[in-house]
Amino acid sequence: MKTLLIYGATGYTGRMAAERAKALGLTFEIAGRTVDRLEDLAAQLDVPYRVFGADAQAAEALDGIDVLLNFAGPFAQTAEALMRACMQAGVDYLDITAEINIYRLAERLGAQAGEAGVMLLPGVGWDVVPTDCLAMHVAQRVADPHALSIALQVPGSMSRGSAMSVSEIIGAGLLARIDGELVATPDAQSRQFDFGDGPVTCQPLSFGDLVTGWHSTGIPNIAMFVHISGEAFPKGDLSQLPDGPSVHERDTHRACAVAEVTAADGSVARSMIETVNGYSYTPLAAIEAARRVLSDDRKPGFETPARIFGGEFAESIAGTTITDR
Repeated sequence: MKTLLIYGATGYTGRMAAERAKALGLTFEIAGRTVDRLEDLAAQLDVPYRVFGADAQAAEALDGIDVLLNFAGPFAQTAEALMRACMQAGVDYLDITAEINIYRLAERLGAQAGEAGVMLLPGVGWDVVPTDCLAMHVAQRVADPHALSIALQVPGSMSRGSAMSVSEIIGAGLLARIDGELVATPDAQSRQFDFGDGPVTCQPLSFGDLVTGWHSTGIPNIAMFVHISGEAFPKGDLSQLPDGPSVHERDTHRACAVAEVTAADGSVARSMIETVNGYSYTPLAAIEAARRVLSDDRKPGFETPARIFGGEFAESIAGTTITDR
């Protein structure tokens, strides 16, 4: 029986994922850096735990593990060490990041991971699963797709971990994919997208889809946008934010994204994906991805959710719908 290791399991989303893995009867262990919190959660779930940091010695802690699922953000502080540890130990690496630099890292390490027989699969949450699958879906609606624009709607309050990750995304600068290359676009302009209640202004932001969309669809020109409604993006000392939205808040705010593909002849196709709240979707999608990898649905090297699991993967999570517009 193959074993999953959930790293960062005592965090806001990691805990929900561990509970989901338990409910599905997966063989798994939990891990992180804080022994007291791990002991408590391990006792609640009746699973083993491991204590180690995301550092150069992490490979030594992966004995007997087949898949590592990383929930410990900001991922700029954990992903590289854990990816390299996984390549050393022969363990497939998954995470839930939206930080573009982690996708660029996984892309750079892809050939080395392939030689080690290890898959690097960042972004098995919301984002990137719904947007990656949506991009593949809408790209198939036109002949010779030339440009892709993706806009995310971020409703409700944001978790502490997400806020810190978004800070990493902002710090990476504004980027777009132009003629197949990632290019700095500091003067990128806002655009209007309709998420179902009329057009709203969306700001450019460099999410991981600038990498995954390219690999999943082959479209050479990609731009990313986000509409943050209300007080979704907090200010001040992010470390003082609460863990994340309450169950009521998650149930109140569904999540959606729009993808627009322009063909070489100028024709345009648009589709929208709607899911349960992103914080509810992420543990469901991440554990489902891990379950499939444990069942040998994998390919060594850098991969994307839609490419490894198929464009229908996002819709395998209950409550998800895609609408062509």
